[in-house]
Amino acid sequence: MPRRPRIGAAALPLVLLGPLLLAACDEPATAQQAGQEAPPPAVTVVSVQPQRISIQTTLPGRVVAYQTAEVRPQVGGVLRERLFREGETVEAGQKLFQIDPAPYKAQLASAEANLARAEATLSSARVTATRYRPLVKQNAVSQLEYETAVAAQKQAEADVASAKAAVEIAKINLGYTTINAPITGRTSRARLTVGALVTADQATSLLTVTQLDPIYVDVTQPAATLLRLRREMEAGRLRQAAEGEAEVRLKLEDGTEYAHPGKLRVAEVTVDPGTGSVVLRAEFPNPDGLLMPGMFVRQDVEEGITENALLVPQRAVTRNPRGEAVVKVVQGDGTVAERIITATRAIGTDWLAQGGLQPGDKVIVAGGQRVQAGARPQVTETTAEALREPRAALPQNQG
Repeated sequence: MPRRPRIGAAALPLVLLGPLLLAACDEPATAQQAGQEAPPPAVTVVSVQPQRISIQTTLPGRVVAYQTAEVRPQVGGVLRERLFREGETVEAGQKLFQIDPAPYKAQLASAEANLARAEATLSSARVTATRYRPLVKQNAVSQLEYETAVAAQKQAEADVASAKAAVEIAKINLGYTTINAPITGRTSRARLTVGALVTADQATSLLTVTQLDPIYVDVTQPAATLLRLRREMEAGRLRQAAEGEAEVRLKLEDGTEYAHPGKLRVAEVTVDPGTGSVVLRAEFPNPDGLLMPGMFVRQDVEEGITENALLVPQRAVTRNPRGEAVVKVVQGDGTVAERIITATRAIGTDWLAQGGLQPGDKVIVAGGQRVQAGARPQVTETTAEALREPRAALPQNQG
């Protein structure tokens, strides 16, 4: 006969402990059912308030000289002297080059001699005409002789006027032998050296003088942006800055901000058919010469001013499956609700919100991922200024 297995004495305690272990597993659930409910999730909110802000757009641009003058000779001759140092700043009227003046001094002397001869001839003709005037009435001289004397006087007067003009031209040409700076600015390198022969009609300039303070920055703005701004102004959401109030700032090629703000001076009234953009010109002080013509910069252009803007921290905004911007707010009864907003543009660390929010709404900026619509969270309020600090004072257990 088969033998029955026998349960040893050592196995008996395990058999008896089974029900005890099952009972022990049920104890936590029983304790949780008997205890209090879990505390509500904690959230941090910011109250959005209307404020006056300047709407700015960052656009690429190029630095343009305020004034540029290419210096060319106005008379021909040999360069005798260079009277400036290349690259230095010169004042308007300062001497730059000296052309050999000897030929022009001789021309002036010749013109002055011709003037003296013409004046002597005029004096003789005037005396003859004066003498003939009473004699013609007495028939002592013929009418023809008198008229000839009067014509000779007028001819002599014309010769004197022509001689005076020749003297004036000779003086001007002599003055042109000294080449002066037409404007105040920085000089370029000289393109011709002492001893070179120059002419009045030459294509090559002697040097270029560039005024760098103040200086212009030209940027291009799409025409579509101008249309959008006009619609916002017509709708009353945006107000144009007053004349002389539109301030612009620059960021240099290395990402640093230019220290001196500028003013928007010119906005073109035509659209470039090739690019579909409009050129804007701003004027900046440049006392240190840091901005140089041709330099690439980025310019923050003030488009307008909105008086009742609602700014929402970017950390509070999420996107739903349709791509719409969504924020969670704590309503007056303490419950959470979702609002769809129109986030039109970024202003620093905030979004400019249009639609979906009202002044005074409490927007959840931390802990929103753990609460759903209808929940009643534990609310802690902070300020927008605190959120903009490098280390915002938010609870560590909140997102």
